[in-house]
Amino acid sequence: MNKLMPYQARGMASWYGTRYHGAPTASGELYDVMKLTAAHPILPIPSYVRVTNVENGRTLIVRVNDRGPFLSDRIIDLSYAAAAKLGYAAKGSALVEIQVVLP
Repeated sequence: MNKLMPYQARGMASWYGTRYHGAPTASGELYDVMKLTAAHPILPIPSYVRVTNVENGRTLIVRVNDRGPFLSDRIIDLSYAAAAKLGYAAKGSALVEIQVVLP
């Protein structure tokens, strides 16, 4: 997917933390656990996605700057900060809905 188009999905999200902090992302920037970023397998880099935790209704917008997740049962990996704001950092994963934010 090289052009920004409408996109929605529902599935499991996980997060990646300090093990990757400071490592280069697919965009070339360094991963920062405290920024609201995400890894997605096909969305353009950069793009913005609204992520909603289905269990608690919390929502936020993150910037896609990396590729992943690399587990087949996940649709997106979020930064630690994003997972914490969505209320699932302690659990490790959550059922989410994602939607591309179009300009």
